[in-house]
Amino acid sequence: MLDILTVVLPVFLVIGFGYLAVWRAYFTENAVDGLMKFAQNFAIPCLLFGAISTLDLQQNFDVPLLFSFYSGVVAAFIAGLLGARFFFARSWEDSVAIGFCCLFSNTLLLGLPITERAYGSDALLGNYAIIAIHAPFGYLLGITAMELARAKGTALHQIPAKVIKAIFTNALVLAIGLGFVVNLGNIPLPTVLTDATSLMARAALPAALFGLGGVLFRYRPEGDLRTILFVCAISLGLHPIIVWTLGGAAGLSTEAFRSAVLTASVAPGINAYVFANMYGTAKRVAASAVLIGTVLSVFTTAIWISVLP
Repeated sequence: MLDILTVVLPVFLVIGFGYLAVWRAYFTENAVDGLMKFAQNFAIPCLLFGAISTLDLQQNFDVPLLFSFYSGVVAAFIAGLLGARFFFARSWEDSVAIGFCCLFSNTLLLGLPITERAYGSDALLGNYAIIAIHAPFGYLLGITAMELARAKGTALHQIPAKVIKAIFTNALVLAIGLGFVVNLGNIPLPTVLTDATSLMARAALPAALFGLGGVLFRYRPEGDLRTILFVCAISLGLHPIIVWTLGGAAGLSTEAFRSAVLTASVAPGINAYVFANMYGTAKRVAASAVLIGTVLSVFTTAIWISVLP
């Protein structure tokens, strides 16, 4: 439990600094919007581009592992979307954003260090396999669903073009696509360019977390607590249960099974809020689910570790 706390505490501190700065008027709400725009449209795309362009795709492609984990991702998304729509009477746009919160585990800030602390650095191959396509898969699913939800009144034959346009004008998706092009094409990049993108990438997570603190001051969970707890229940409970079931059926190795279940069991990541902010919908639910889910995951992740082989 103490090890898990030391993993998540720095995340809380950065979020807390952002909350305190806005609360005490050291940082304006307009500045928060600008910071989130910087993180969303510039720094996080650089982070994704750098990670994917240098990843060993062959080593990190484990079909049974990816099938188990991403079947759970799709199931969590559908459960979140339908639950938000039919249990809480949210709009379809809100429901898609809430479903995205349910599917997007914090694989990097929580899943990776928790697995390493629990089982050692040699246990991380499964985590890397999952992280390799986590953002591309999640954003492709979320953006496609959101564009379909927003296509009311659009002729059926026009919908595919709208979806494709939305996907390929999104900075995050473009960065992911360029990363794959550089990686698969084995394209050498000038050192000055990779150094510049690395500088930007290092700002991505702290900027997004600090900005999230400011967002939480603006969007306190008034009236949305039941929906937020619903997101946490799917993210921390249903998602890892599905992965556990499918991983066991697929006969995953002990190491891969641990990586899949633990990664599925962590709280929603900052990208849950980035997605909601990108479309201007369900932002209060997304921001609070990241915070409350991270708090709860200190306890739920410890439970999962205790029952894993």
